[in-house]
Amino acid sequence: MLQLSEQVEIPDSEIEINAIRAQGAGGQNVNKVSSAVHLRFDINASSLPDFYKERLLALRDRRISSDGVIVIKAQKFRTLEKNRDDALERLRLFVKSATVIKKARKPTRPTKASQRRRLDSKIKKGRQKALRGKVGQE
Repeated sequence: MLQLSEQVEIPDSEIEINAIRAQGAGGQNVNKVSSAVHLRFDINASSLPDFYKERLLALRDRRISSDGVIVIKAQKFRTLEKNRDDALERLRLFVKSATVIKKARKPTRPTKASQRRRLDSKIKKGRQKALRGKVGQE
């Protein structure tokens, strides 16, 4: 069971975990030991509440396939158990982050003083550039 909140959890039967060989450097074991983990979680076929499913499917994330399957590859650690725990934790954080509702930004107007400072600096720069011109004929 992967606990998301007090009421929501994902059963282990809905999470598909496969052991694969890790990429990159790893010494003698890299070619013979499958220590990386490939986690797949089907959003549509899961027992998550509809709110979670809608929010997850609305995300534009490269970890979510067009079929609505979350794919996470974990190969940070040398052991299969640690990579499995890492993949499950990343899935938990990913699903929880999708449910966070961001506060709407209220646009603010610039203050009178900041507008005045901006215009003063523009006038000052204009005068400075005007002085760089050619010197008049004598």
